[in-house]
Amino acid sequence: MEAQHQNTDQITITLPDGARRTYNAGVTGLEIAQSIAPSLAKAAIAVRVNDQQRDLSDPINEDSSLSIIKTDSDEGLEIMRHTVAAQILARAVKNLYPNAKLAIGPTIENGFYYDIEFKDPLSTDDLEKIEAEMRRIKETGASILKSLNTKADTLKAFEERAEPYKMDIVQRAEQNDNFQLYTQGGSIEEGGFIDLCRGPHLPSLKHVGAFKLLKVAGAYWRGDSSNQMLTRIYGTAWRTDKELENYLHQLEEAEKRDHRKLGAEMDLYHFQPEAQGSVFWHPKGFTIYNQMEAYIRRRLNNSGYREVKTPQLIDNKLWEASGHWGKYRENMFVVPDEIPSTDEDGPVVSDKAFEKLMALKPMNCPAHVQIFNQGIKSYRDLPIRMAEFGCCHRNEAHGALHGLMRVRQMTQDDAHIFCTESQITSESVAFCDLVKKVYADLGFNDVRVVLALRPEARAGSDEIWDKAENGLRQALIEAGLEFTEAEGEGAFYGPKIEYHIRDAIGRSWQCGTLQLDFVLPERLDASYIGEDGDRHRPVMLHRAILGSLERFIGIMIENTSGRLPLWLSPVQCVVATITGKADPYAGEVCNALKAAGIRAELDIRNEKINYKVREHSHAKVPVLFVVGAREAEEKTVAIRRLGSQDQNVESLEKAIESLANECKPPY
Repeated sequence: MEAQHQNTDQITITLPDGARRTYNAGVTGLEIAQSIAPSLAKAAIAVRVNDQQRDLSDPINEDSSLSIIKTDSDEGLEIMRHTVAAQILARAVKNLYPNAKLAIGPTIENGFYYDIEFKDPLSTDDLEKIEAEMRRIKETGASILKSLNTKADTLKAFEERAEPYKMDIVQRAEQNDNFQLYTQGGSIEEGGFIDLCRGPHLPSLKHVGAFKLLKVAGAYWRGDSSNQMLTRIYGTAWRTDKELENYLHQLEEAEKRDHRKLGAEMDLYHFQPEAQGSVFWHPKGFTIYNQMEAYIRRRLNNSGYREVKTPQLIDNKLWEASGHWGKYRENMFVVPDEIPSTDEDGPVVSDKAFEKLMALKPMNCPAHVQIFNQGIKSYRDLPIRMAEFGCCHRNEAHGALHGLMRVRQMTQDDAHIFCTESQITSESVAFCDLVKKVYADLGFNDVRVVLALRPEARAGSDEIWDKAENGLRQALIEAGLEFTEAEGEGAFYGPKIEYHIRDAIGRSWQCGTLQLDFVLPERLDASYIGEDGDRHRPVMLHRAILGSLERFIGIMIENTSGRLPLWLSPVQCVVATITGKADPYAGEVCNALKAAGIRAELDIRNEKINYKVREHSHAKVPVLFVVGAREAEEKTVAIRRLGSQDQNVESLEKAIESLANECKPPY
């Protein structure tokens, strides 16, 4: 049944199935849902109008495409999480701590957080009390009402409630009206709880599922260390208790698998404050690193890539020409190339104080164009596949650093393919095939593919972006890959294909990428001579499979709980003695293993064998060859595998031959 309004202007609403319905202008999303089915209206929490999320109560005044959002979708779940943060957590805190000052409360992956100023420090022990109040608020099922307000009225509302951070947000806004306030527990005038938000929110708390507060941390207002330190409360929210239970179990598993903890136990690497965001690789860890790099190098060599090496320090003029200086300057480590000028107060330390500036490269692409530009290239030379294990530096915030997963110094398995437009599809399809093989070799068979489309801030014309997006879309279709599209998630110079791998406990990691770029070759004047004898711009495909070697090794360690595949294990076999009488034979065994190309160590310490087994198991050594007097006499070894209580005895020759075959890399 169509909604009735005094306004008789008619609008047409197009539904996802293509059906068209006519309504009076000013109809709301809720009224449209009610006209389709009462059950749909009951489940609806928001709408998407012309690809924009809107509240159910928002009037629609023009012909539009519309879809109903429910909590069973990913975007519905995100809206629910935001409501839990802004309307339940924030209200619970204000109920329990009236003097607390609210700042911001966005959603994050799998949950939300809220930054709040407390008079007295808050600890993890306080979360249980806050959570209990949140549950009480949820049970009220209160409606959430939205109103649009002028800047003056919004400032007045938050001034009356003594909320300086909300006032700061409003004062900085350029608009003078249409500030969205969401209330529950009474109107604004009645002193009900309000929050400032872009929305949308749930229409009522009846749609809230299960939630849990997880931890507290510190965060500066607006991320500026000169501002007030706030308390950040983290939480998670899910549709059902079962989903919440599964996620909490995943968190427990993730803690057990933490690569930082396992890295220390396995003596692989360490981190320290004197080198924030950089890895100190120990011999065993660097063995993993080298094996991974060697594996990828073999794959690339066989796929027609030619390896190069480019400088780490490059003049800022190149970064300006490429467009990275304007886009990434704040994330680059800048190095002066001249002594700074001085004044009466001493040296002047600013960009303008130096005649020349250099920067540690945050990516390799502009340098690869410089190699391409050396000499004249013909269409017959293309495609040129240029690879580099390039060491890059990015000035990540200290608070964002996280072991191997988020570093400042990284090595990328980076490559750039320079090709003609007619070669885009074939090169992209070949890369998709290569990615699939590599991930399968490394134990990742659950791969999700996303096509990330043009962002709001971008370089290049719409015509170029249309051509680039269609090129990658066609390549994915020809590669036979299922994919989703993500609006606004592309790089500033071009769209990209993202490869998301899922690990053993269900977490998703975005690693590989293929980015199609018409812009950088133009900016850096790259060209080739075409079949017609004229100069043409090459197309540039930016691509990586692992992404950062450091990060991917961290993912591998957590995915396997440190029980790396044999070919990647830093120590593949330890020869451990039961008695000192077997020491000479154990030495022979260890030497024979090394001669067969197996990374082996000898343990002839005067310790009980059970102690040795526990210690090497803790270090995740995959295979133990245990030898005693009998094994020495019979030239055999007792083989014990990591995680197994059983052992079997084999002749030394057969055991080494079998293990050597197992230790071979997958390619």
